[in-house]
Amino acid sequence: MVNLDVEARKKALRFQFEKTVDQLGYKFTPDEDTVDFCLEQEVRLEQKYGVPYCPCQGLTNDHKANMKIVCPCIPYHKEHFDYMKMCWCGLYVLKEVTDPEPLRQIPYDEFLKRTGRG
Repeated sequence: MVNLDVEARKKALRFQFEKTVDQLGYKFTPDEDTVDFCLEQEVRLEQKYGVPYCPCQGLTNDHKANMKIVCPCIPYHKEHFDYMKMCWCGLYVLKEVTDPEPLRQIPYDEFLKRTGRG
């Protein structure tokens, strides 16, 4: 049985986040399975911790560090995400992306090396 509260909250988060990520040059990925999965994980994290943390980043004991992974976390990692053309979990992609399939996560240290910053 589907938890209606979870479904309602997923819809609310999607509506809320869409406005924010649009202004940052991003959109929800066209892969609806990824959107559904990530939003459900965020709702579960929000139910547990009170905040919709990024589902693919581990929480630490450092509140300040954890705040950098509250979805959407694009502002804290924009250069890295712009380079990958997506956020870590693939929930958001740059507006120009029509096919997210070939996109891959790139570790931050590799991003620094590739861009001559590390």
